Amino acid sequence: MDNEQQSGDSTDRSDLVSEDGKNNKSVLCQRCGSKVLCPGMAVFAEKELFLPSMRKKSGLSNTEGSVDGDTLTAHWLVDDMYTFENVGFTNDVGRIKYLICADCEIGPIGWHCLDDKKSFYVALDRVNHA
Repeated sequence: MDNEQQSGDSTDRSDLVSEDGKNNKSVLCQRCGSKVLCPGMAVFAEKELFLPSMRKKSGLSNTEGSVDGDTLTAHWLVDDMYTFENVGFTNDVGRIKYLICADCEIGPIGWHCLDDKKSFYVALDRVNHA
């Protein structure tokens, strides 16, 4: 019965986060299953970030007016863009680049501010783990 609960914030993350705070499992695209990160390559971080709703890359950068999306707090933090196995970036949206799956171009799965060259965030709720 407990396995059917899908509430985002109350999810037990002990199977995803190792004792040293890193990802225990591979991080995969929810849509195509492509590997985004290998195990042990990212650190769990809590930071409140707004991500627009998931869609193909063409719909991300030409947003008009208000944007629908989610404020997410649970992320994998990566400090080097070359750590990723498979990730793409949108065009700049202000000082932000959104992270997308490089294979199927769905996203955003994460967030990167151009002011901070060493912080790439991947939202746990936007990816699968295996």
